[in-house]
Amino acid sequence: MDLITTDPSFLIEMIKEQNLVITSLRKTIEELNTDSKILREQVDYLTKKLFGTKSEKTATITGQTVIEGVEFGQFDEAEAEANPEEIEPVIVKKRTRKGYSRKEALINLPEEDRVYTLSEEKKICEIDGDTLHYAGKKYMRSEIEYIPATMKLIHIYEENWECRTCRKEGRDYLKQAKMDPALLQHSMASPSGVAWTMYQKYANHVPLYRQEKDWQNHGVEIKRSTLSNWIVKTSEEWLARMTAKLHEELLKDNYLHADETPVQVMKEEGKKNTAKSYMWVYTTGSYSDKQIRIFKYSSNRAGTNAADFLSGYTGYLHTDGYKGYSKVKEITRCLCWAHVRRYFADALPKDIKSAEAALPKQGLAYCNKLFEIEKELRDLSSEERKEQRLKQEKPILEAFWSWVDLNIDKVLAKSKIGRALQYVKNHQFGLMAYLEDGSCEISNNIAENSIRPFTVGRKNWLFAGSPKGAAASATVYSLVETSKANGLNPYKYLQLLLTALPKIPFQNNEELLENLLPWNPKVQEVCKIK
Repeated sequence: MDLITTDPSFLIEMIKEQNLVITSLRKTIEELNTDSKILREQVDYLTKKLFGTKSEKTATITGQTVIEGVEFGQFDEAEAEANPEEIEPVIVKKRTRKGYSRKEALINLPEEDRVYTLSEEKKICEIDGDTLHYAGKKYMRSEIEYIPATMKLIHIYEENWECRTCRKEGRDYLKQAKMDPALLQHSMASPSGVAWTMYQKYANHVPLYRQEKDWQNHGVEIKRSTLSNWIVKTSEEWLARMTAKLHEELLKDNYLHADETPVQVMKEEGKKNTAKSYMWVYTTGSYSDKQIRIFKYSSNRAGTNAADFLSGYTGYLHTDGYKGYSKVKEITRCLCWAHVRRYFADALPKDIKSAEAALPKQGLAYCNKLFEIEKELRDLSSEERKEQRLKQEKPILEAFWSWVDLNIDKVLAKSKIGRALQYVKNHQFGLMAYLEDGSCEISNNIAENSIRPFTVGRKNWLFAGSPKGAAASATVYSLVETSKANGLNPYKYLQLLLTALPKIPFQNNEELLENLLPWNPKVQEVCKIK
């Protein structure tokens, strides 16, 4: 018999080595299964992002989700969606003493009656040749007529008036009328023209090369470089001081929101054109009397940008989980429950009836219940809202954290649901901070909604041509979004600012700028959306 079969110590060593190999293979299989599961989850997630609905509503979760014996209804995010069944508002003819009645949506439109009548040669009866006499008119329909913009070239003169007696006696005898100062020296730019260019680019997301063609269609040859100069120069000379004033007003509030998004900026010193820069947005809360939205361009995402912008601020700051905001000192930081909800929504598998969907659905149901209560508390005072939050929401939050602790070690750490549970565990303190004050909000949606128009516009114009262009964009976006938040027509507000600022000596008396703030009663009267 050979050595392999007769030596017991050798056999024992062989068995040990085989057991180690088996253990290693089992571990490898488990790792491969884990990797395969995570990769399948990632494929499903990317497929959903690419081809699925962009809304975060959880309409795919049918019925009621039960958590620990409590039924939670689904909370619908406040996002505007088109309704294919919506009926277009129409004007209805009614037999009343006032004539027409109309839907509220059309009440501010000027009206005109267009009456079709017979020509003189047709006012003869075809049977007996007698002359026809007027017998009234019949209402048929109403239409909304669109009148395109018109342009004209204004030649500006200053009149001279003389005293002929003074002239005869050798004294100064001329008095000259004073015109309004030019918006830009040696330029044909007018407040209305520049305001319209800004409105088209920053409110309607129309790039300058398309606007150039639009000006040509109106018979005016203006290059996009000229339009760009108008925006940059008027922002630097006039509008930047207005956003600085809004910045001062922003820091007086006690509840602010912040967010940031990438932007590509060309010709940045020391950076490649493909490198990321960032546009930051800072807003007051939705419960504030003064609605302010300020955009700030920066070449990087460092938290010092927020720290510098909010220097001296000591209130509540609502953000997402980005660590850079921790550099803002002496604030109470509130984190966003909409982000928590998004983590659980992203963790939903393709088959929402599978066992793997149970935990994401439970997490969503907790979030939905909190948002549902917040919706009910919207019209309460700050003190009442805090009281009701502690009464209604705190028990749900305590149950939520217990549920997180119970399940966090039962899931794969690298899976979507694992990352969702770890995210909320890491940010528990910030997610509970909104309970401290009734004027705090449960989410950072106001900042995200404010920055969304910028991200939509970015898809059209793709990048900023220079740091100056990015800074000018930040200035105009600030004024456009602030005007919208205060119920103003952005074009009218920009036109008002570009008309008034060159006329007033605000450089020596900044209090004059207060008369142009969007909540000023006179500004509201002139620029309010009807």
